[in-house]
Amino acid sequence: MKIDLHIHSSCSDGRMSPEELFQEARQRGLGTLSITDHDSLDCQEQAEILAEKYGMHYIRGLELSVSFSHPDYKGGKPISLDFLAYEYDLNAHALMDKLVDLREHRVKRGEQILEKLNQELSRQNAERLTHKDLDKIKSSVGGSFGRPHIAAHLVKRGFVNTVQEAFDRYLVKCNVPKMPLSLSEASRLVKEAGGKLMLAHPNDPRGTSLISFTSSIDEQQRIIKESMLRHVDGIECWHSRHDPQTTASYLSFARECNLMVTGGSDCHQAPVVMGTVDVPAQVAAQFGVGHPQAHQEH
Repeated sequence: MKIDLHIHSSCSDGRMSPEELFQEARQRGLGTLSITDHDSLDCQEQAEILAEKYGMHYIRGLELSVSFSHPDYKGGKPISLDFLAYEYDLNAHALMDKLVDLREHRVKRGEQILEKLNQELSRQNAERLTHKDLDKIKSSVGGSFGRPHIAAHLVKRGFVNTVQEAFDRYLVKCNVPKMPLSLSEASRLVKEAGGKLMLAHPNDPRGTSLISFTSSIDEQQRIIKESMLRHVDGIECWHSRHDPQTTASYLSFARECNLMVTGGSDCHQAPVVMGTVDVPAQVAAQFGVGHPQAHQEH
């Protein structure tokens, strides 16, 4: 049975509801999965119920955006890195309160991005977005407001043909920083909630990774040793945008540093890549999970 511990639902910036995700996961032969929505736990209780319904193992998940800096890179200016949290307590009040703050800031950030976007559109003598557009974008958000929601609206309005074009033409230029969350605070919140924290896709070529500092994997791992080891429990070694050399190198690094390893597709359903990353059984075993036999009746 397949394993995928990095999936997004419509509770953040995925396109499928939790029910649709589990239906698709069953068709693709997944036995263990985790929904890791951005700053949102809205689907977690439902996901645990659905896992029981579909005869799958479920590992509670979450993805946090962390502001991280290193004195040797970018003049000490911070970059955004993603970290995955697993097996936390849903009743941990400090973590829950922080997520509320992060999500409220996401809405304000979205409004500020639209203001900058309108300035750019005015320079191009193009039609500006209105409050009606903002309301439609907000109504499309099932959980955490993010730039993909704005991108999807730009496609619907005909400003661009694809989500990627929306980012390339507008959303990179018109970006507004996320609410700062330090690695030390993220680690404290997750560990106080009984969870495990993993560095996500450290060599992702799209840039939400240590590639923003350096493309050298050796240098990336030096940064992790110097500045992250005391805060993290593991590393996402298998990822849909990691090549085999990256995976092998980070596996070796994780063994050297006695870290957990995890993996997943990072599927947002555009396209559906759930279950396409070959994540070995040892990843689920670290969480005390075996593979259930699929139920005969659903």
